[in-house]
Amino acid sequence: MRPPDLRPGDIVDRHNLGSRKGPRARDPIEAAGAGLRGLPPQNPDFNPIYAAFAKLEALPRKAAERAVEGLWAATGRIAGAFTPAERANGFSARGYEPDG
Repeated sequence: MRPPDLRPGDIVDRHNLGSRKGPRARDPIEAAGAGLRGLPPQNPDFNPIYAAFAKLEALPRKAAERAVEGLWAATGRIAGAFTPAERANGFSARGYEPDG
């Protein structure tokens, strides 16, 4: 099956997740005449969302909550730990432009 939005000469950037490397992912892209390019693993230089994910993973571990109520409370505190610039970078990395 040919992906409908791909044209010959297009390049598809993909994460290095194992399921995206196999023939089920690769063959339809190549059949459309497009090429594949793998992104470096977890490189915040290419996508600032990786830095946010790292922070999002580290803060709950640091809180060391084990009960559901405590985890929910920690999640509320963690949400406030992201600066406006970090939140804006997450949207910009997805192609959304911030309002002036």
